[in-house]
Amino acid sequence: MDTALTTLTDDPLPTRYSLLSRLKNWEDDESWRVFFDTYWRLIYAVALKSGLTDAEAQEVVQETIICVAKNIQKFKRDRKLGSFKGWLRNLTHWRIADQCRKRAKVLQSDSVLLSQGLSSLDEIPEEPSEAVAREWESEWQRNMLKAALAQVKRHVREEQYQLFDLYVIREWPVDRITQTLGVSASRVYLAKFRITRLLKKEVRRLEERWNTG
Repeated sequence: MDTALTTLTDDPLPTRYSLLSRLKNWEDDESWRVFFDTYWRLIYAVALKSGLTDAEAQEVVQETIICVAKNIQKFKRDRKLGSFKGWLRNLTHWRIADQCRKRAKVLQSDSVLLSQGLSSLDEIPEEPSEAVAREWESEWQRNMLKAALAQVKRHVREEQYQLFDLYVIREWPVDRITQTLGVSASRVYLAKFRITRLLKKEVRRLEERWNTG
């Protein structure tokens, strides 16, 4: 999927300014649900790739979302904090570092940090490393594409999405699809054209939201 679709956007997972504005209201359950559904997989995946366990990664998700809730108004006021994308990345990094500290204290050892090239708790960097930043960008883009695809899928016929999925995402040859499903090649190409167009439209809709940098 990454190879076929990453050309759709150079700015992965943009965030709506309006959504961030609504998050200042802790009672707005719908906005928080949308926010959680959009970002939890991103945070969770980066935590796992940082060497955390499933339980630790889930705690990172929980603590990062809580941190966003507590500080969203500060972020809205202080533009020195940069883009939302960068801010969320830093919050996630700090919560991952917290989990490393907890694990090291439980083990009474800093061995948990050695795999990350750190010799002590004091060496956990305040800012994400270049490698971590690259991983964040990669996961950010994957998450955006999944979110856009899920949205588009709800608005097309099941057969069309299946053809698109097999041809574009799973990268089946056209002749295999036509033989397996008993459809013409033109229907495969039409499904690709229509859904790609809808997907680009969804990406543009996201890009109209606040520029996350």
